[in-house]
Amino acid sequence: MPHRPAGFTLVELVLACAILVIATGAALPSLSGLLEHHHANAAVSALTRQMQLARTAAISRNHRTVLCPSADGSQCLSGSDWSGGWMLFVDDDGNRRPDSGEDILRVEQAPTSRHLRIASSGGRPQLRYLPDGSSAGSNLTLSVCSPRGELLARVVVNNVGRPRSERAAPGTACPA
Repeated sequence: MPHRPAGFTLVELVLACAILVIATGAALPSLSGLLEHHHANAAVSALTRQMQLARTAAISRNHRTVLCPSADGSQCLSGSDWSGGWMLFVDDDGNRRPDSGEDILRVEQAPTSRHLRIASSGGRPQLRYLPDGSSAGSNLTLSVCSPRGELLARVVVNNVGRPRSERAAPGTACPA
């Protein structure tokens, strides 16, 4: 019986590589979607934690606290874009901006994936907690959106001050 050498032929190796490339190409889009949802969940978790911290700080310090979008960690942005980060500060005088560095309790700069967009509902760019832990004003909704304009998740704060998160239905457009 003739002895056949052990190993792979060039044809077998090329065929195995072609199958691997096809399988990887098929799996890559679902992997990027999974990664995008992971980043959205991380953003929702970070926002919820900061809201709970703001509420706790308002109650324990018996002063108003404000959570607002901030790009530099020293002043609030006037728009509704929270993608660049946010800051939490004590607002003793009610002017809705930090008066000194000692007022700032926490700063989160670029806390999420640079590809996600986080935007607040119209008319309410900041979240303010009163000393009793309630959130004055109307409900605040922060929408977490993909680069394609698809809504991935929301964080909603009611007037009592409690945040809740919800996943969006697939294919839902992000609010403008």
